[in-house]
Amino acid sequence: MTSLTIFDIDETLFHTSARVQVIKDNKVIRTLDNVEYNNYELRYGEEYDFSQFKSSEAFKETSKPMTKMIKKARAVIENLNQDDSKVIFVTARTDLDDRDLFISTFNAQGLDMSKVYVERAGNLGIDTVKAKTTVFRKYLDTGKYRTIRLFDDSMDNLTALMSLNHDYPNVLFEAYKVDNDSSITAID
Repeated sequence: MTSLTIFDIDETLFHTSARVQVIKDNKVIRTLDNVEYNNYELRYGEEYDFSQFKSSEAFKETSKPMTKMIKKARAVIENLNQDDSKVIFVTARTDLDDRDLFISTFNAQGLDMSKVYVERAGNLGIDTVKAKTTVFRKYLDTGKYRTIRLFDDSMDNLTALMSLNHDYPNVLFEAYKVDNDSSITAID
């Protein structure tokens, strides 16, 4: 059965020290970690600054692999079969400043990135959940996949994926919540 397995990156495969800054009147008024960002709603006059998420060097030097999830991703990648199954990593990040350095961080963890495509949902310039949903639909619309599974730390992203099951009744949907300690919980 042809499957698509999707892994989020930040706080799913790697703990990250990058932060989103909230800017108002050209001043940083708040700094948000990944969890805070997932739950923050901009107020009047505020905007996000994602510059810390664009540095490949910062990602390589400060991101800490979530060992259990790295092993899971490695196993899925190594077991890709010949039926056009695919693994992608999806991130709310935009393009990073050094693609090769960014990719080398994954390769250093034993992840064969020649078999994985990184979808940068941040390039869409819309709300993260909507952007990731757009990415999910892009692959589902091909009609190639009979199973789609997502590993993510964000319940909003997992819920968004699962909400698509009525639009794609011939696809089996699986969603897995990844916690800070790398434990995995299946979401119905």
